[in-house]
Amino acid sequence: MSDYFVHPTSIIDDNVEIGAGTKIWYFCHIQSGAKIGKNCSLGQNVNISNNVIIGNGCKIQNNVSLYEGLVAEDYVFFGPSCVFTNDLIPRAKYPKGRASYHKTIICEGASIGANATIVCGHTIGKWAMIGAGAVVVTDVPDHALMLGVPARRAGWACECGKILDKKTVCGVCGRQYRQTEKGLEEI
Repeated sequence: MSDYFVHPTSIIDDNVEIGAGTKIWYFCHIQSGAKIGKNCSLGQNVNISNNVIIGNGCKIQNNVSLYEGLVAEDYVFFGPSCVFTNDLIPRAKYPKGRASYHKTIICEGASIGANATIVCGHTIGKWAMIGAGAVVVTDVPDHALMLGVPARRAGWACECGKILDKKTVCGVCGRQYRQTEKGLEEI
């Protein structure tokens, strides 16, 4: 008996690691070499491609495909139908394989909104918030609120999720931040 849950409609390939307490719901496919941490939740119709790494406590909503080259640290939220790429110049007639895949890193606590698109080869900083429908084509600083097409920084987000005021003090949890080269850091 395993210490995680997999719905009978889902397919788990050989050579997959799944952490304790993780729940994998309807019609998911976890491909060879994938690593999924503890206490994660994968909604309906999630595809985790070969060699993708998912940290602990991640929430992956319905209809999300994570392609080879993606690494998600702990507590990342993937909104419904968000999109990730791994090849900047794909051609059906001229497949290049994994040697051409670009690495995408989603740092601890980041949230990716519904229907957002993350173009490969970028890092989404810690506790960053990507708005619904945004298209990310650059690296994202820690705690940045990114909106639009292409996504631009429209403010800052607290670790608790509240959008910060101009003083970078959270009105909900009281955390205080200062700006650094990497974005915001808690004081």
